Parts: sequence; structure tokens; C-alpha cells
Amino acid sequence: METAINTKARIFRFGNKTADGTRDMKNLLGGKGANLAEMSRIGIPVPPGFTITTEVCTEYHQKGREELIEILRPEVEDGVRHIEKIMGSTYGDKDNPLLLSVRSGARKSMPGMMDTVLNLGLNDETVEGLIKRSGNERFVWDSYRRFIQMYGSVVLGMKPDNKEDNDGFEQIIEELKEKRNIELDTEFIVEDLKALVRDFKALVKKTTGESIPDDPWEQLWNATMAVFNSWNGKRAVYYRNMHGYPSDWGTAVNVQAMVFGNMGDNSATGVCFTRDAGSGENVFNGEYLMNAQGEDVVAGVRTPQQITKLGSQRWAKLARVDEKERIEKYPSLEELLPSLYKELDEYQQKIEDHYRDMQDMEFTIQEGRLWILQTRDGKRTGTAMIKIAVDLLKEGKINEKEAILRIEPMKLDELLHPVFDKNALEKAHVIAQGLPASPGAATGQIVFFADEAYKFKNSILVRTETSPEDLEGMNIAKGILTARGGMTSHAAVVARGMGKCCVSGAGSLSIDYKSRSMKAGDKVYHEGDWISLNGSTGNILEGKVATVEPELSGDLAELLEISDQFASMKVRTNADTPKDALAAKNFGANGIGLTRTEHMFFGHERIKAMREMILAETTNGRRRALRELLPMQREDFEGIFEAMQGLPVTIRLLDPPLHEFVPHELSQQKELAKEMHISVKQVKNKVDELKEFNPMLGHRGCRLGNTYPEITEMQARAIFEAALNLKEKGIIVKPEIMVPLVGTVKEFILQEQIIREVAETVFTERESRVEYLVGTMIEIPRAALTADEIAKHAEFFSFGTNDLTQMVFGYSRDDVGKFLPVYYEKGILGGDPFEAIDQEGVGQLIRIGIEKGRSTKPDLKIGICGEHGGEPSSIEFCYKQGMNYVSCSPFRVPIARIASAQAAIKNNRE
Repeated sequence: METAINTKARIFRFGNKTADGTRDMKNLLGGKGANLAEMSRIGIPVPPGFTITTEVCTEYHQKGREELIEILRPEVEDGVRHIEKIMGSTYGDKDNPLLLSVRSGARKSMPGMMDTVLNLGLNDETVEGLIKRSGNERFVWDSYRRFIQMYGSVVLGMKPDNKEDNDGFEQIIEELKEKRNIELDTEFIVEDLKALVRDFKALVKKTTGESIPDDPWEQLWNATMAVFNSWNGKRAVYYRNMHGYPSDWGTAVNVQAMVFGNMGDNSATGVCFTRDAGSGENVFNGEYLMNAQGEDVVAGVRTPQQITKLGSQRWAKLARVDEKERIEKYPSLEELLPSLYKELDEYQQKIEDHYRDMQDMEFTIQEGRLWILQTRDGKRTGTAMIKIAVDLLKEGKINEKEAILRIEPMKLDELLHPVFDKNALEKAHVIAQGLPASPGAATGQIVFFADEAYKFKNSILVRTETSPEDLEGMNIAKGILTARGGMTSHAAVVARGMGKCCVSGAGSLSIDYKSRSMKAGDKVYHEGDWISLNGSTGNILEGKVATVEPELSGDLAELLEISDQFASMKVRTNADTPKDALAAKNFGANGIGLTRTEHMFFGHERIKAMREMILAETTNGRRRALRELLPMQREDFEGIFEAMQGLPVTIRLLDPPLHEFVPHELSQQKELAKEMHISVKQVKNKVDELKEFNPMLGHRGCRLGNTYPEITEMQARAIFEAALNLKEKGIIVKPEIMVPLVGTVKEFILQEQIIREVAETVFTERESRVEYLVGTMIEIPRAALTADEIAKHAEFFSFGTNDLTQMVFGYSRDDVGKFLPVYYEKGILGGDPFEAIDQEGVGQLIRIGIEKGRSTKPDLKIGICGEHGGEPSSIEFCYKQGMNYVSCSPFRVPIARIASAQAAIKNNRE
């Protein structure tokens, strides 16, 4: 019988097929620690160790270093004794030294964003003891130089010298390679490695004023605290903000026995995936390096070899390497070490079957013995995410609900953006070939430094290899291209997580940072030149390549159909044109939740008539101009109604203030005066008259319609005439007319009366009728607070959360960028309230509005049409409030369909 888990402990041990924790404890142990415990429990060979919990990270930031060390000391010493017992060596012992690794581990995978220190326990004495024990002098000195480099960078905070170098260590390494006329780290002899140790120590002392401590325990405590500090490092904070992870989660610290892939030709290290992270294909794949440590694979300092024979053959085809050369120079692990490959293959299948999801694993082979260092749910592209979920469903490993819950809705965005046009691709000139590290199509201008990715609207970040410091630039760029690194390099893994197109390991490219140029074949490309990346084939193309819109098909279409079976809350779209309406319908929209009529007035002839109406001094003058606009509006509505083929269409009456439709430049005012046959002074006076101190709170929305009822009359007539015209064609139309910016019930009543009077007039003229609704947009706090009164007259509510958020916070959407980053940093706000609904404040008003509205009218139809209608956490909030639908932009409809189904499944409501 298993011992009960002590969740109050600060240290959780694992190893030797036992563990204190389980896979379900990711919040406490972090993803890495929980999975190490779980793998140990199911019999996977994991180097023994212990996890310091995420709660200790929070405790560290509250209590400080010294107090925390005293609290932790007994448990950490016990944890180290646990490792020593299993490994048969002693930490700090000069004759039989145990070496340790210290790694971070947040509850969600954050690849490369926090810090790691390997080979702890090495000093001038333990080096000699390890040489005697291992009989491998080169391996020991290689490990020692790696330790000094990592400790200097991570613990002592050594920074890159400049944009051309990663840090001073790399410069020393490159200079020694040049002096010795070698290319690879594996070609260093013992004397070279001793020289690197000496030079590295001198560099650390010169740069930081400190020496690497000889005391192994001081090394361990310093490395542990450095990992805790890295939780608040710049790149970790940026990554958290990018993915919406809370800052109070903290990171766990995993202390493990070191196992060594750099002990010679029977040792190796690698990364593998149980399925293809790019395509989702059910094929075991990965990369390895002989005689290397794990960081070498992800850092991209050497281009690794493939694990499987099939993967190696595919790689060789892309790299244009013939089969004979491939076998001689780039054999797969399956061919080179068949028995170890078979063992690894068995473990990967066992682990995937246990977790019932695609896994990303790290492994080390030490002198013929296989160790699994970690597993985690693998980062994958949107395409792979969909395929893996559907395949696991078909394989019977998960059910339909689990398949839906496996989807990250926002990653669907990757599948809904343009792809390269096939005809354009056939004509495109391929300048180089790399590895298809992350699928997609990217066209942009070359930049060579991550902190300059903003230079162009569409940029392609070109690097020899990327590092975690490049994260922000990678996020800004449209695509990423590296000359070194494989499918599991930093660039590849992070790009897949971002849904960003990436081509890695394009070894034929020659990149010169100093001249800001890239040579491909005989041609040189400079910063600002246009190139295109095909992340599905690895092709690098010259210039811009045309793209086409995507279609819903295959696995995604199947998954969306399954989603619709669970989703009780419908998804509509915000669409102002027939083209947008049709696109949304093809993506599965159940109707239109917002048509903004003002967007229809900006065409050349229309803006002219609109300005005539605005400049008119009398009601009759305005009516004359509006008669010109009537057929144009009617035509627009006919197109939208026809596109939606009987689905409900919500049309918002004119909303923005009139000053948005008049010219503000003198030259344009002169042109308008000439067109209108009036003086420039008259135009200028009218423009001045329309100016408002705060247009958002000014003469707009229903205030316009109540001041100039003839505007509402024209729009209502256009809607009803269009509906009847479509009815004559046999198309059912369900118009829902929405009155914007209502703050008092009387504002709504006056507009409703106009709409209904026009409806009856048109129905009488045409001797035909259609069913319709009249409702309002709830976007003013007072409307939410008096919703019970408004609902006595309104037939539906649609929450306009963009304006509601502005008014509740008192923030201008156009100006928040000036202070939001500071607010995130200081913890004043956890996220952008214009991206995800502020459930505490804005959400409270929405709840009040719904409760009050339905207290008067229980069957009141309620939806949301602000930008939040396509954001998953906001969609779940809307579901919990009992809304009938959410409405979002056309390309977010599939995202909202999945999110709506997930909300229903999570909240267990029929």
C-alpha cells in the first residue's frame, strides 16, 4: 500500500522506481518534477533526484536567500543523501564525486526561458577524483569547462559582449578552434580543454570580480537561488506575458544526479518526440549527438543526427546527401546503436501510452546505459495539435470530450492564415534548403538581430542560431531562419510553440553579422531584402511569394463538427461586407452578431452623399442626401442577407460621431466645398462645429438617431426593403436591429418607435412582411444597471465589451499602450482587459445586466459582440453567464466554436 503524500513538504524525492510525487502535482512540483516522479513510478530509468516545490520559489522571494537556505538545509541534505545512496557516490567527495544538475520547472513548459546549471560539484580536486574513477580524462575536463561556462553565465550573470557574440566564452572557444584549425568541440584534446578551463576562470574573474566557488555546497545553493531568480528574468516574464501565465506560479527546482553523454563514442544525448511535432504524423522521431551533453542539441551548436532510419533518410533527401554518405557520416541511432534504439523506442511507446498524448522526451546514453531525463506534453503546431487529437480519438486512447479539451483554441489561428499559392510556388526561386522546423508560410524583409525585428512591418529573423534572449524578436518576426540547429533546436521548439514559421539548419547559408548580409550560393542578400520561408518543406525562396486563403477541411473540419455537438452557446460573426459574411459562414458561423453600418459609408460616392447629409442645414436637406444613400445601404444589406442564407443578422444602426466622416485637412475641405458648391468657410465652420472634446462620450450612437431621426428612418427602410427583396427570391431573412449606446430606456423607446413605424410602412407598401427583432447594445454601465427597465422593450441584448471596458476602467483603448506594460510589470493588472474580459469588474456589470434583463424578460436573447467574443477565457465566462451566443471576427469563428464546446464540457451543463 502506498504511503500518503505529504503535500506540505518542500522537497519531493524520486528515483529507483519510487517517488514522493505524482503527475497530478504539476502546480506544486512543476511539469518537469511531476513527470520525473511519474516516470520513476512506472519503471522508466530516471536519474535520481529531488524537486524543490514552486511554493518555495514564492517563499524565497518573500524571505530572501539566507533565511530560506536555513529552512531548506535539512531537507536538501536529505535529498542529496537519497541521490548518493542510489548512485553509489558522494557529493563533494574528492575520490568518488557525485555531480549534480539543477534545472527549473514551471507548471507549464517554458522551453529555454529559465536557467539550468550542469556538472555541479566539480573543482580542481574532484576533477582528479572523477578522472581516476572514470578513466576518461577528456570527458572530465570537457565537463569542467562546461560547468564554469554555465555557472558564470547563469549564477554570476555574465552577459553577451555584443550582438555578434553569445558571450565571452564563445569568443574564447572560437579563437581556440581557429588557432587549432578545427571546427567542432569534439575535436578539442585534453590540453585544449584545460586551456579553456583556465581562460574561462580568468574571464569570470575579470568580468564579475568573483571566482567560481570550490565548495560544492556553495555551488548548489547558488545555482538553486539563480533558478528561482530566473523566474523573474526578462525572457521568462516576456514568455509568461505572451502566454498569459500568472507571475505568482513560481518555478520548481529539480536537482538530479548527472549522467553523461560526453564520455566517448558509446555515449550520446538527444531529444525525441513520440509523434511528429510539425505534422502530427504518428512517427517516432528525434535527434541525437554522440559524445555530447544535452544542451548541445537544443543550442544548435552542432547539427544533430536523426534517431530513426526513416528520419535520417528524410533528412538526407532535404539536405541533398546521398545514401552512401548518409550512412557513413550521418547514421541514425537505429543503425548505429540498434539495441539502445530498441530500448528507447519501447520507453517512448510506454510513456505515450501512459500519458495518452504526444510526448517530448530528453535522454542520455552513458557508456551504453540509457537514461530518460524528462518528458512533457510536446509543443506542437496547430496542424499537429488537430491531427494528434483526432488520431488519438480514432485509436481509442481518448474520448471525444478529451479530444476537444486537448485543443488550445488560439493555436487554431495558425491554420486560418494564408498559405503559399501553389502557382506562385512553382515559379518561385529556391535559394537554399533547410529543415522544415515549424510549418507555415512567411514572407518578409531580412533582419539579423532579434532586437531589430520591429524594423519592418513584416520581418524574417535570420540567425546562425537563436537563443532564449531572442524571444521577443522571434515573437515580432513573421518567420525565423537559422543556419545551424536541427528540428529540436531552440529556434524550432520555440517557433512551434508560437505557431511561427521556421526553417532551421540551412547549412549552406553564410551569415555575416558585421556586414548584415547572408550569402546563398553566389548571391548575397542584405538587411531589408525580401525572402520567403516555406516551413512545411524547408525551402528558402527569393522575394515575395503570393498567398491564398485557407479552407476548413480534414481533421479540423471533423473536430469542429464534434465540437458543435457539445456547444450549446452558438458562435456568430462580426461582418460588415458580404465577403466577410461568406467567409464566416464557411468557417461555421451561426449568424451575424454585429454588422457595423458606418463602415458602408466610406466609398467615394457614399462618403459624398454622407457629407451632403452632414452639411445640410435643414431636415429636408438631410433627407435628400439620405435618399441617395438608401439604395446603397439596401444593396449592402441584400448582399449580407444572401450570404447568410436564413441565419440571423444583427445590424447596428449608425454609431460613430459625424466628425469621423468629414475632412480635417484644408486641401480636402477645399475639394469638398467645390463638390458641394458652397464656400470653404461653410465647410470649415461645420467641421469646427462637429469637433468634440471626448468623441467617445459625445454625439454618437442613439444620440444621433434621436437628434436626427431621419438617419434611423433611412437605415430601417434599407433593412426592411432588403429583407423583402430577398424574401421574393425565396431566401429567409432574420434581421435583428440593434440600437447602439443606450443609457436610458427612453433613448431606446424613441428609436424603437421609429424602427417599428418604418417597418409597418414598408410592409404595407410591399404587401409582405418579415419577422424581425429590435434590441440594443449594452455598452454603457448605466444600461447594465437599469437593464430590467430596458428589457421591458428590447427583444435582445448584445454586450459591446470594447466600449464597456473603456467606460468601466476609464481607459482609452488607443492610449493604454503607454502604461499597460508598466502595469503588468508592477502586478497592477494581470493582462490586457481589451483582450480578455475583466471578470471582476466589467464581468460584474455583465452579470448584473443579464440578471436584471432576464428578471423582466426570462427568454431575453443575449450575446456579446466585442473583440472578447473570440477569446477563449472570455467565451467561457459568457457561457457561465448563460449567454445564447458570442460573436467574433470571421477568422476567429473556428476558435470560438472550439472554446464554446470546451466551456460546455468543463462546466458540465447540458
